Amino acid sequence: MLDESGRCIAVGITGASGALYAVRTIAALLSKGCRVELVASSFGRRLLCDELGELAAIDRLLEYLTNRYGEDVKSGILKVHSNRDVGASIASGSYACEGMVIVPCSMKTLAGVAHGLSRTLIERGADVMLKERRPLVIVPRETPMNLIQLRNMVASAEAGALVMPAMPAFYQGPLTLDDLADFMAGKILGALGFSHQLYPSWTG
Repeated sequence: MLDESGRCIAVGITGASGALYAVRTIAALLSKGCRVELVASSFGRRLLCDELGELAAIDRLLEYLTNRYGEDVKSGILKVHSNRDVGASIASGSYACEGMVIVPCSMKTLAGVAHGLSRTLIERGADVMLKERRPLVIVPRETPMNLIQLRNMVASAEAGALVMPAMPAFYQGPLTLDDLADFMAGKILGALGFSHQLYPSWTG
């Protein structure tokens, strides 16, 4: 298996429901020895606590990940940025960040990415990925969707993003919420060019 350690991936967390998808993805990246540049919006920070408990607060997240997913997460580096810091490292195309995922992605953030607004570090980081032709994975978590939201997904896809709605499959026989989160995290890692064993591949 190829050595995938040392790669740098940005992760944005916004206020759409689905914090479990985010922490599972971060844990999987860290376990591979990646440097994770993490940015959470104000509602994204609240989401972590609302859905996973106070122990998952952004300033305690590495401890939470270690307790939940094991010591392997310490193989990587977790760097947390303020969403207001539009001058942070990932705001520049000269920084060697290989890809980005926004998980979960709110409809507000989706709109900002689709229209290149760059009002926040998450939006600016996404804009950098698009302009530099690097992988950008957007994981919207909303249902139903109106026409404006659908058009924003189309605009993002046309600009080069991979739109991956949070729709876990069931062919792998999930028994727990963690199984469903593993599926989405595996799809995200695959889209970013990583190998994984988070769920069994379909064999027909």
